[in-house]
Amino acid sequence: MSEIPRSQEPGPQGAGVTGRAGLLPEQHLSRLTSGEQVRLYLRRLIFDGVLRQGQRVPQDAVARTLGLSRIPVREALIALEREGWITIVAHRGAFVNALDESSVHDHYELYGLFYGFAVRRAVERRGAELGPALAPLQKEIAETADPETLQDLSARFHRTVVDAAQSPRLRSMLKQMTGIVPGNFFELVPGAQDVEKRGTAAVVRAVEEPDARAAEREYAGMLRAQGDLVAELFRGRGMFERPDAEDEPLP
Repeated sequence: MSEIPRSQEPGPQGAGVTGRAGLLPEQHLSRLTSGEQVRLYLRRLIFDGVLRQGQRVPQDAVARTLGLSRIPVREALIALEREGWITIVAHRGAFVNALDESSVHDHYELYGLFYGFAVRRAVERRGAELGPALAPLQKEIAETADPETLQDLSARFHRTVVDAAQSPRLRSMLKQMTGIVPGNFFELVPGAQDVEKRGTAAVVRAVEEPDARAAEREYAGMLRAQGDLVAELFRGRGMFERPDAEDEPLP
């Protein structure tokens, strides 16, 4: 799920809308700190295969490209190391970590657990209000074919569920997670739109019954299916492949 540039709230579908070079449009950049801009930019370089496993992150080049000092680049690298994207080696630099398929599946399984728990708590605590709040969003989700509109509607759907759960602890834990597709999830991941439309429809049906456990299962199943699509995409892009031994780090 995703950081949402407008509010910095979490969500499972990536982190805002990026341009083709991995840079956010100006209106979105203004809402992010310099360190967050660098984080998204570096994750996009990894996603696009510009930075590969084992390669050194060219910190000076990144700073020049984004028109920033080394300080936000360093901040971003520390955050990316905490998220598992890179490893910082003292006196040598920061190097891109290996991605593995099981980690991608685990990422979305965890999102499924968190959001499944959120919708169960939301039904238990705000069930009478949750269905009417989610149904119009789900209808718009079902009708749109525009990836950017779907990204926004999906974020609102997930945010509505988390708000209704009334769990500060859950919100805090979700804020510590970040999306692993650095761009518009529904544009970049083939099949993701259909999964989201089917999944949110199933969640709303369960909420309206109301059946908290069924809503929890449907939410977890939707995110598990999204994780399968992301793993397939990464596999196709060669992101799980180990670099050849003779590959040199970037300068």
